[in-house]
Amino acid sequence: MYSNENFPLPVVVELRRLGHDVLTVLEAGRVDQTIPDDEVLSFAVQQDRAVLTMNRRHFIRLHSQQPQHAGIIVCTFDRNFLGLAARINAVIQTEGDIAGKLLRVHRMS
Repeated sequence: MYSNENFPLPVVVELRRLGHDVLTVLEAGRVDQTIPDDEVLSFAVQQDRAVLTMNRRHFIRLHSQQPQHAGIIVCTFDRNFLGLAARINAVIQTEGDIAGKLLRVHRMS
């Protein structure tokens, strides 16, 4: 996975603990560059990584425009970072192959 710039690092850390390979924008050397969302998706495609993002509206649109990707996981912000990571993990486990899919992970009420 490739976490977008606005994605909480504690969620990334927990996803890694759960066994997921997550590359952050910082680790990719792309932080603080105001990279457009379509370029974020293109980079993820080049890396064969699903995108993790809180930017739901733009990536839902991009999914319909560019359905050839390794997956897009759009999330609702949740201060319960461990819970959010667990829900992301559960959705991935349920879906299996997420290539070309748009997955939505919502905050628990």
